[in-house]
Amino acid sequence: MGANGYLVTELIDAGLNRREARWLVEEYMPEDHESIAALRRAAQRRIDGEPLQYVIGHWPFRQLDLDLDERVLIPRPETEELVALALAEFSDGERRAPVIVDMGCGSGAIGLSLVLELAQIGVAATLVCVDESTDALDVARSNAVKHGVEGVSFVVSSWFDALATTLRGTIDLIVANPPYVSADEFATLDPVLRYEPFGALVAEDTVLAPGFEDVATIIRHSSEWLSHGGLLICEHGNMQREATLDAAHEARFTQVADLDDLYGNPRFLVARR
Repeated sequence: MGANGYLVTELIDAGLNRREARWLVEEYMPEDHESIAALRRAAQRRIDGEPLQYVIGHWPFRQLDLDLDERVLIPRPETEELVALALAEFSDGERRAPVIVDMGCGSGAIGLSLVLELAQIGVAATLVCVDESTDALDVARSNAVKHGVEGVSFVVSSWFDALATTLRGTIDLIVANPPYVSADEFATLDPVLRYEPFGALVAEDTVLAPGFEDVATIIRHSSEWLSHGGLLICEHGNMQREATLDAAHEARFTQVADLDDLYGNPRFLVARR
């Protein structure tokens, strides 16, 4: 057994599962006392309950290797599906320069993925990343630089409040993964979620559904910002389908569908103006 093998065994004995122990050893590539000490500190953070994505400091999302820390939500596989839904809307090549707004962008996972992957099929998108957290926007900005995504605007705003009025009626696509967990539900979920930003997960209740306030706000205001034929794709909670469809119809979208995620749960509103 090589030195790294002994370290993997040490981390397993300390409480890590084998897969995570191997990930950490591969990440830190320990070769001297200093790097071995850093590895052991990282392992202890994970043993103490911190998400592996924060311990490592980066995580794959589609074609991106996103830098992540406690300032932003950890992107989930379901959100990769949201990107796929959006990309399908541009597969016909008719819109060569769409304007995209990533509402509540966090790490920039959705918007940056779209710009990068659209460029690969000859579509030059303009992206506006919106978040009320300046810390989150700093992470998104850093990820844009890391992946060479240029021409992105970063706007500090609570949803549409501070968005430039010149964008009204010109946006081709709004994508959003807003908070949609109620406070009551959050209290029952895995404690590891307490490491993630509370405001990126938990939303106020409405008469339509628990934890629905932010989803409702995005649906209610999106139609006035979208261009004719523009699209809203919004992730929502798995108990919010009926409320989501009601809100979309009330906002007078002309075409409305709600799709399941890869686990078979209600998850994505796709609504066209």
